[in-house]
Amino acid sequence: MDAKAGRSADDGATAYGRAQAAGRQEVRRALLDVAGALLEDEGPQALTMRRIAQAAGCSTTVLYTIFAGKAGVAEGLWLEGFERLRQALAAVQDTEPLTRLAGMGRAYRANALANPAYYAVMFQRPIPGFEPSADAHECSLEPLRLLTAAVADCVEAGVFRAVDPAHIAGVLWAAAHGAVSLELAGREGAVDAQARFDDLLASAAAWFFAPATASGVDR
Repeated sequence: MDAKAGRSADDGATAYGRAQAAGRQEVRRALLDVAGALLEDEGPQALTMRRIAQAAGCSTTVLYTIFAGKAGVAEGLWLEGFERLRQALAAVQDTEPLTRLAGMGRAYRANALANPAYYAVMFQRPIPGFEPSADAHECSLEPLRLLTAAVADCVEAGVFRAVDPAHIAGVLWAAAHGAVSLELAGREGAVDAQARFDDLLASAAAWFFAPATASGVDR
């Protein structure tokens, strides 16, 4: 996304104007998208209320009304990033527990690649001095809770050994995060990123397979 693309080439409408017609939440998301694009394209020094307003095509009053200040924009990026991840994981529906868990892994990667600026705020802390509030941190745990619940279903179904689902979920999350972070950093070489991601998560999950599951998997 071009951070300077606050105006449509077709009709001159601003990002803010288009979102305003759709409602307050769309305005908030549109402004965060602009802020995220500025962060990705120009770095944290571009995250001033004046610069964001200029890129979005709105007044600084609008920004202050919605976010109160720069710290509110930073926390808004954090919250929106984790909410998009939560929605991506929640959208995966399958009656077979392991298939659903695998789908959640793919959804994690797809969401990160679609939202690199948000992913950076969530996990790389590119905004100097930003620390999420206690409430924002609590909200950020929702995606992990969804993943843990999916793992618990695998344990209950006998797919995984009777290991704490939170531990298994943490291992799988770490594997997914590591692979995606390398991919976003451009450290691919000749490796197929999708294949590496799938193999890594499959290998991590296989460590926790119950004996019956492991014997039934082709190697």
